[in-house]
This record gives sequence, structure tokens and C-alpha cells, in this order.
Amino acid sequence: MSRYDYKLLALDMDGTLLNDDHQVSEETAKWIRRAIKEGFHVCLSTGRAAIHALPYAVELGLETPMVTVNGSEVWKAPRELHFRALMDVELIRKMHALAEEYGVWFWAYTTERLYNRDHWAEKLEDHEWLKFGYNTKDPDILHQLLMRLQDMGGLQITNSSTENLEINPEGISKASGIQQVCELLDIKMEQVIAVGDSLNDIAVIQAAGLGVAMGNAQDVIKEAANITVAGNNEDGIVQVIREYMLDGVEFEESEDTDLTAESKVAAPAIGREDDPSA
Repeated sequence: MSRYDYKLLALDMDGTLLNDDHQVSEETAKWIRRAIKEGFHVCLSTGRAAIHALPYAVELGLETPMVTVNGSEVWKAPRELHFRALMDVELIRKMHALAEEYGVWFWAYTTERLYNRDHWAEKLEDHEWLKFGYNTKDPDILHQLLMRLQDMGGLQITNSSTENLEINPEGISKASGIQQVCELLDIKMEQVIAVGDSLNDIAVIQAAGLGVAMGNAQDVIKEAANITVAGNNEDGIVQVIREYMLDGVEFEESEDTDLTAESKVAAPAIGREDDPSA
């Protein structure tokens, strides 16, 4: 496909859009703004909640729909909810008990806030739950958790790093979210470029017209993607935009100054120790 066939750039956040300092580099921000100026849609597709993704969308000038919580929420505009998929509270109860049994770090998103091992809800039924996650550096425990979760059924299990598991309602993923975005924008999945680095990106990378793995991506993501670009600390997204959307175009000096002026996006108010979602 040519640059004129692709219409939407769907970007994972941590490990993709953000460097290891949890910031969007000036170079990446500049080229994202250039893509928007050229008529492309740019969409955040993240495991994070909207409240933790919105500051980036605002700073980058994104006005397109947004996929958050791994597809459990789709936003028609940055503050206009279009779709929400909730988890069964009994599944949340079981997953919490599993976390306590294994003594691992856990976190969960409701529609209102983030909970974790240090701050857990007293009455689960009083909340609407979107996602649950575990984090451990022990691969054996992680595997045991995965087996137990698969036995529960009704769950979509992915990760955003090799040290965590992320659980959404069955059938909910970034791919299902981006499909809804395509419907809102009246485009096809074949016109999407999806970029990511972890298992919670694999479904959309496989479904998109062009699936892109970052250089720092997990090996399984590189195998599933059509192409692999530079890593998140080397402005891999710039490579995608220049080579697959803008045909290698260069900036004029005046353009470079204008688009760089507001390019640095501040680090988020949430760290991976709280929610390793991406």
C-alpha cells in the first residue's frame, strides 16, 4: 500500500510512543504533528486508563478517537466515551484472591480510579471494573498464574511486559477497539498502521494493514509484525511516519521550528510500579 492508502496510525504508549523516561521525544512529537498536518489520523491505543493517556493526546494535538484499557474503553473524542466493556465482579474477586495466594503485586482499573495491592477496594460490587493485572519477576509464578487464569475462562489475557499479565473481558483487545475507531472514522482495518511492543499489541498488529514492531519489542511481536523499526529510545515512530506515511519527506527549516516549539510532552503522573500497562 502507498502513503495514500493508510489513514490511521495507532500507537501503543509505553515502549512505543514513550521513551524509557516516559516522555515523547521532541523528534517523535514533531513528526506526529507533521502526519496530522498531512491529513492522517493518529490514535493512542493503550493499556492505560484515559486519565493517564489524555495528557499526551492533548499535548500532541490529537483529536481522533482513543483506545484505552486495552480496548475496554473507546473514546469518540478525548473526553467523549463511545464504548465500555466491564468485567464480572466475581472474576475480579477470584483474580484478587489469586494474587493474595501467590503474594504478587496486582493492580486493577475501575471506571473511576486505579487500585492496587496497597490500596484495594473494600466492596468490589460498588465499582465498575475494567481490567486486572499482575506483576512479578518470577517467571514460574507468572506461568502458574497464567494457567490458573486460563482455567477460569471468560478472560482476555495479554501482557505489556515480560513481567506482567493483563486481563480484560474475553473478546476485548486493542484490535476490537481499533476496529471501532475505524467504524467511527469510516475507514478499513487495512488502512491502519498499528505499532507496539508487547502481547497486548499483537492482536491489532496482526489485524492492521501494516503491523509494526518496535526494535525493543518482545520477540513474538516481531514475528507477528510486517516490519520492525528502531526502538522507543531511537524514535522508531519517526521511521514509520517518514518511510510508510510521508514517503521519506524532509522538513523545511521553518516547518521544523514551528512544529518543535511545543513538542516535549511531560512524564505521566503514574509509574510502571503502579500499573505496568502500556
